[in-house]
Amino acid sequence: MPPRTTAAETAADNAVRTAAPDTGPRVLRGLFGMLSANAAALSANRVLSVALPWFVLTTTGSVGKTGLVAFCQIVPYVIAQALSGPLIDRIGPKRISVAGDLLSTVAMTVAPLLYLTGNLPFGLLLALLAVVGAADGPANGAKGLFVPSATRAARVPIERGTGLSAAVERTATTVGPALAGVVVTAFGSLYALWVTAALFAISALVVSTTLTDPVPEPHEKPVEDSGGYFAQLRQGAEFLRDAKLLRSIIGMLAVTNLLDQAFMSVLLPVWAKDSGAGPQAIGLVVSVFAATSIVAALVAAGVAERLPRRTVYLIGFTLGGVPRFAAMAMGAPLWLVLTVLAVGGLGSGFVNPIVGAVTYELIPTPLLGRVKTMAQAVTWAGIPFGGLLGAGLVTLTGTSTALWIVGGLYLVAIVVPGLSREWSGMRKRAASAPAVADSAPDSNGSAQGAGGAASEAAAGRPAGQAVAREDASVPAAA
Repeated sequence: MPPRTTAAETAADNAVRTAAPDTGPRVLRGLFGMLSANAAALSANRVLSVALPWFVLTTTGSVGKTGLVAFCQIVPYVIAQALSGPLIDRIGPKRISVAGDLLSTVAMTVAPLLYLTGNLPFGLLLALLAVVGAADGPANGAKGLFVPSATRAARVPIERGTGLSAAVERTATTVGPALAGVVVTAFGSLYALWVTAALFAISALVVSTTLTDPVPEPHEKPVEDSGGYFAQLRQGAEFLRDAKLLRSIIGMLAVTNLLDQAFMSVLLPVWAKDSGAGPQAIGLVVSVFAATSIVAALVAAGVAERLPRRTVYLIGFTLGGVPRFAAMAMGAPLWLVLTVLAVGGLGSGFVNPIVGAVTYELIPTPLLGRVKTMAQAVTWAGIPFGGLLGAGLVTLTGTSTALWIVGGLYLVAIVVPGLSREWSGMRKRAASAPAVADSAPDSNGSAQGAGGAASEAAAGRPAGQAVAREDASVPAAA
């Protein structure tokens, strides 16, 4: 029987989940279900992000109330997702995902009905949005846990799953707002809220009929589970603390997410105004980057398992994150800026599949919920302050200098951790045979168990910023 280890000891191995030979039948149902459910839920979020502010602005005429509704949804989303990990691990991601989507469906169905009957005061709308946020955070976190098991059942490399997931996320980010715009223009914002409810319901239906809760892989070492909720929450925090590579990835993502938010919320609009490109340039920048990143993510889904991970990370993330700042700071014409963003999207699309696969490989199946959701919360921690950072830099130094500063910080955030020793752990690892799991400790005292040996032939990778998927990796806002 394999020895039982603590979460911290398992993390120290840096090879918890590795590619293992799969001789069972190929089952695509889970992979299609996971991608479809994510597409529906993410599209619901994107539609809501457009329809809701417009609904409040047109019905109340208050800019202050319009800003408040987003706050009342996002804050519960982040907090609930961060705290839901132990519950996801205990109850199962399938139940959490379905329950969260159904709660969001009910809330988004009730809100328009109450408005039509004249019984929707603003305070009640805020409460319903808080319900959506608190339900959607854990539900979306739970959906990310299906990636390893779905790709394994489909007998494809985990890079395939994380690449397709990244493509779905980018597509939802592009198509969702466009769908909201069409519905709002043609029928009104009230109908867009019902579209949101329908998309949440579709997600719940797909998860309930196509997915099953993941189970540990045969070659995984057993992980000593803590007792109650708070002990399990602490166990997730200790895992993040002791897994050096995972901790470094999360720190990198937290910084780049902060800088991306500064770019999207302040630097990009100010550049568009100062350069004379106008508001249409903002849409072009986002659309061009998103379009090429979708293409790259689809390509990465097919070839990423054969590429050197750290090299792809360094090149892809640098192309996707840094040149845009330099082009805008130097006053490049719009066509050149768009060209730079197109190339950047191609680089960015390769990053999420790689980082996401590495993340999933580092987290044991029994701890996926508590570690992944906590990691996601950490990577999002700086986003609320991104606008403040961007505004402060523009005020103190001007637009061009602010772009150079943020671009320089972005480069440091990518390269410094990427060149450190622990990032050599990004390479693929092959699962050892079951009999090897009980092998004796090496000269350094670390057990050489399943996944102890590295092999470039193995297929695996972080799904996500899951790590937060790194997939979570490269922020969708980029």
